[in-house]
Amino acid sequence: MMFGVKVAHSLPGRTRFYIPKQLETNHIETWLRSFPGVYSASYNQVTGSLLIYHHITLSLYSLKSFIHKYKHTLKQAACSWKKAIPIIACGTIFLVNWYLQRSSYPAIVKALSYWVSTFTAIGTSHEVIKDGVIHVLKERKGNANTLTAASIFASLYMKNPGSALIITLMSTISELLTDYTSEQTKHYIYSVLKLDVSYAWRVKEKGVEEKVLVEDIEVGDKVVVFTGEKIPVDGIIIEGNGTADEASITGEYMPREVSGGDNVYAGSVLQSGHVTVTVEKVGEDTSLSKIVKLLEEAQDKRAPIQNIADTVAEKMVPVSFGLALLTFFFTRNLNRAMSMLVIDFICGIKLSTATALYASIGRAAKEGAIVKGSDHIEKMSKLNTVILDKTGTITEGTPVVQQVIAAEGFNQEDVIRLAAAAEKNSTHPIADAIMKQAKDWNILIPIRDNNAQVETTVGKGISTWLNGKRVIVGSLRFMNELKVKTTNLLQHMQNDENVIYVAYDQTLVGVVSIFDKIRSGMHRAVNNLRHQGINDIIMLTGDKRTVAREMARRLKLNWYHAEALPDDKAFYVKKYGRTGAVMMVGDGINDAPALAHAHVGVTMGAKRTDIASEASDVIITSDNPEMLSELVGLSKKTMNIIKQNFIATFAINGIAILFGALGIFSPIVGAAIHNAATIGVVINSARILWLGRETNESQILRSA
Repeated sequence: MMFGVKVAHSLPGRTRFYIPKQLETNHIETWLRSFPGVYSASYNQVTGSLLIYHHITLSLYSLKSFIHKYKHTLKQAACSWKKAIPIIACGTIFLVNWYLQRSSYPAIVKALSYWVSTFTAIGTSHEVIKDGVIHVLKERKGNANTLTAASIFASLYMKNPGSALIITLMSTISELLTDYTSEQTKHYIYSVLKLDVSYAWRVKEKGVEEKVLVEDIEVGDKVVVFTGEKIPVDGIIIEGNGTADEASITGEYMPREVSGGDNVYAGSVLQSGHVTVTVEKVGEDTSLSKIVKLLEEAQDKRAPIQNIADTVAEKMVPVSFGLALLTFFFTRNLNRAMSMLVIDFICGIKLSTATALYASIGRAAKEGAIVKGSDHIEKMSKLNTVILDKTGTITEGTPVVQQVIAAEGFNQEDVIRLAAAAEKNSTHPIADAIMKQAKDWNILIPIRDNNAQVETTVGKGISTWLNGKRVIVGSLRFMNELKVKTTNLLQHMQNDENVIYVAYDQTLVGVVSIFDKIRSGMHRAVNNLRHQGINDIIMLTGDKRTVAREMARRLKLNWYHAEALPDDKAFYVKKYGRTGAVMMVGDGINDAPALAHAHVGVTMGAKRTDIASEASDVIITSDNPEMLSELVGLSKKTMNIIKQNFIATFAINGIAILFGALGIFSPIVGAAIHNAATIGVVINSARILWLGRETNESQILRSA
């Protein structure tokens, strides 16, 4: 821990901390002033005193957590620089030594450069050497680091410190790139916690309301939530009604009408109305907090990355050492024996594999996809199942008018015109869809009667007055309550649509279905995935079963799971994952646990949430679903190139080792062939960046 945080004293609105570590004054003060509710912050480097003036309702826990977050940020920056030191040192010393050895400098200068290079190679690779030796002592067998260490010492013995520096340099770069972003998870979990609220209105005896910290709320308490507020707990509504935006839990764009007896969840927003809730779950037991737990659990269960090259290299370690010993035993020639280590398989395998994987990552980035690690490329090449979230992934996440049917005596324009007259000042997603349809049809929206109010009946609909007659827009139940004459128009509507009725002067004018439009290119994306060899394509959604069934039918999916909460989605991902590699594609916070549990988690689209992006392995920055099949094709191409490199490396270096053992090649010539082969396979890997596009849309990447 870089520094501790101790509360010296605290008064309402004024808190002093002691931090036993000298910090940058401007940085810590600026950091704290960015925290909502902090008015000023003053830090004294000499005494380590941090004085904060803040809102009286701001808790000490929140302040202390924010300071610890600053500590975490500093620690991450320090670790990044520490990892970069070997790369900078090896690269610089290699270039200097290469220049000096080939110039007409005095022998003492060249000798000094030689020894500096030698000690730099050993110093920057000490962790690799240590791991290689310890692995041999503990496991009784060598690993990739064992052979790397042997190659470094062999290079130094052959008086070639430059080769040792390059081995260290490339090995460090490879490890640094594969581990990138692995320590970021905890930082982004804070993003989920920000979705929570700090205070709640608790109902005391005799109905008196008091504002208290959420930490003080207990199971069984009653809390009141007003329009525009976040619901702070999981519970059951006992009084009132309203419209709740539960996108953070279900991922669905349509707000849910809630009333007495309905469950509500922490993190949801009450868009309209006000409700009294009996508390059932608080703190870490809420659905929102469970999302955080599922993320942490998924991260803990992730298997360590085992690079293909390291696996093969580990198997070749005893072979290389055995060949060196046999060669020396039969020839008594140290140079021939050293060829067995200088001409090794690991260099070509590791470098070409790393180059292929990261060239693949670079190509994906060029096409608009961010792949967070090389292991995800390998996993995508072995997929058996693709699971797609519905809202915001399969669909655009924005409701549109799907169908308009007019009653006898009216036309479609009449239906939209009257609906728009009532809905034009509403912020409800249905209102947005109707207003967009009116704009697309160039419909002139009539002006309501003077002083006519829009009456909203939560969960049912709205009404207003036009030309002295009442306009009603809402559910069938709303129409029946207001004794509107209805017909059998509903039987003409698709059974998967959200239907609203429009009435004028107590007579039904027509019905409008609202539908979340399938994302452009999704049909092609599904077909292309099947062409890539993926037979099982599944849909998960928090929407109702009829909607899910129709959506699965339209896209010809294998199956669907409806009315799924975040933990349900994670359950299904783990279930399908038992029989093969699974890719989960989503965009919302509610998808984050499933994304984290999948072999490959993908977020897609401009509307993706930060926490979903950080829980995922791949981020598609565009709204183009065809990128899914492009990525799968790219991963398969990458793995094919890696296989080519394996064959070439074993063939060329195998021949060089054989000729070296027979004395046909000297160690210098063998090393030259070995390095040339390494360059060749690295170039073969790098060509992934240069692959063109196919004219066939189902295969975007050009085959080699």
